Amino acid sequence: MASGQQQRSELDARARQGETVVPGGTGGKSLEAQEHLAEGRSRGGQTRKEQLGTEGYQELGQKGGQTRKEQIGREGYQEMGRKGGLSTTEKSGGERAAEEGVDIDESKFSTS
Repeated sequence: MASGQQQRSELDARARQGETVVPGGTGGKSLEAQEHLAEGRSRGGQTRKEQLGTEGYQELGQKGGQTRKEQIGREGYQEMGRKGGLSTTEKSGGERAAEEGVDIDESKFSTS
């Protein structure tokens, strides 16, 4: 079994090759850098949570939902619902639509 120091060395080597080895550490060029980035991002999120509170996050969600509604409109939500309605536990709506020849126009609800 690898020691803690050996595991850290292996993780550091992978991080130096560009792999994200710490959740939230994306962009760090070493294990230590990724750890610091993850910690800073976590603290930033906590600070923002304290600033906004529950009501603030609800308001942000409503604004985002309104923006999305304006982007895709009624047709976009209808098309998205058709695709979602085809989904099962075994297959996604897209897979079932393809198999059954149901035309789903994703451009109606995809923004690029």
